[in-house]
Amino acid sequence: MSSNKLTTSWGAPVGDNQNSMTAGDRGPALIQDVHLLEKLAHFNRERVPERVVHAKGAGAHGYFEVTNDVTKYTKAAFLSEVGKRTPLFIRFSTVAGELGSSDTVRDPRGFAVKFYTEEGNYDIVGNNTPVFFIRDAIKFPDFIHTQKRDPRTHLKNPTAVWDFWSLSPESLHQVTILMSDRGIPATLRHMHGFGSHTFKWTNDKGEGVWIKYHFKTEQGVKNLDVNTAAKIAGENPDYHTEDLFNAIENGDFPAWKLYVQIMPLEDANTYRFDPFDVTKVWSQKDYPLIEVGRMVLNRNPENYFAEVEQATFSPGTLVPGVDVSPDKMLQGRLFAYHDAHRYRVGANHQALPINRSRNEVKNYQRDGQMRFDDNGGRSVYYEPNSFGGPKESPEDKQAAYPVSGFADSVSYNHHDHYTQAGDLYRLMSEEERARLVANIVSAMKPVEKEEIKLRQIGHFYKADPEYGRRVAEGLGLPSPK
Repeated sequence: MSSNKLTTSWGAPVGDNQNSMTAGDRGPALIQDVHLLEKLAHFNRERVPERVVHAKGAGAHGYFEVTNDVTKYTKAAFLSEVGKRTPLFIRFSTVAGELGSSDTVRDPRGFAVKFYTEEGNYDIVGNNTPVFFIRDAIKFPDFIHTQKRDPRTHLKNPTAVWDFWSLSPESLHQVTILMSDRGIPATLRHMHGFGSHTFKWTNDKGEGVWIKYHFKTEQGVKNLDVNTAAKIAGENPDYHTEDLFNAIENGDFPAWKLYVQIMPLEDANTYRFDPFDVTKVWSQKDYPLIEVGRMVLNRNPENYFAEVEQATFSPGTLVPGVDVSPDKMLQGRLFAYHDAHRYRVGANHQALPINRSRNEVKNYQRDGQMRFDDNGGRSVYYEPNSFGGPKESPEDKQAAYPVSGFADSVSYNHHDHYTQAGDLYRLMSEEERARLVANIVSAMKPVEKEEIKLRQIGHFYKADPEYGRRVAEGLGLPSPK
């Protein structure tokens, strides 16, 4: 008998395709959720050889200098004293397009920074927006499929895009940002960067705080209007790549100030929004920005493939003093990013010059494709051992946090998808609102089903009635009652 049940790759029915299985409501994610692991692992192997997402990018070398004492919050060595400098590499990127796509499309921009610290590499892998479209990694492959090409026409499919967003109201905050002026940065130098997720800093006494990263551009925020962006896309699709290279080559070194928001651990249980939900921001009135340091980009790559294309980043590339949170999207990325690099670049991607730690690597990993160093030589190759091989250091363990509840597939407890999107809309000037609505109307007009348009208009209306009415009027559809 035929059935329309969603199944795994081995044909078993899927009981929940919207929520990953976690230990208690807040997680962390469980490795026993084989459906989640299968989805993420398969998704990472769907494109050869370019990145599945963030394929088009530009990179540069630079340094980070600490400008404020934050040692009471974190024991991370690269933040240990004011004036300390750490070399770094950054990669900016668009998300949805292929390697040959245009730089000036409406899309979030990846903002990935690799710090070469004395305790190993540390990656902050974020975007130029403080939130994201979804908040559970189990939905990520489906979301990205809607941003890619239709399997029949091989064209972008607005119907798929808006169908998914309208059925995933948690996307509304990010959709509002994407469709606003910020959706098309003027250059890679003129945009902010964010770690997006909540992380945990731990000091040398074992005391912790929840934090969020904010990179504020010193060049000022500048954006492109849709007509200028379209014109540049046709004339110079590598406009952002060229601008970054030329600025650095001419000695006009771009810089960003790094700030953090800091939340006491106990506030996570009482804050009005779930602080681990990546579709939400923390109010800066509640948790003000605290300066940490300054990032400067001052050197271009010598070889694009060797450095920019082979660079690998993961939010799971951590150092002592920086821990993860139970953010469900982050929990999935901790697996998926490293796994993507093992597939795309190889099992030994961390040994490549652009990725190799400045701190000596000592472990028992051996062999694998393209092993180009001495493969550990004749040293002991297992642990524990009686021959003086490297051992774990308990003082460098990630800090513990309590978990409780049942192992189950559950959503976040908070389902307010509208307040922050509405607040953002009301913060905009009338000119900004008009452009936002015009961008949305233009993007939604090709959607094939009217029910999808009406469903999405309902979300705009719940964020702010004026927001919904103006989009409805632009599309020639009735406003919600």
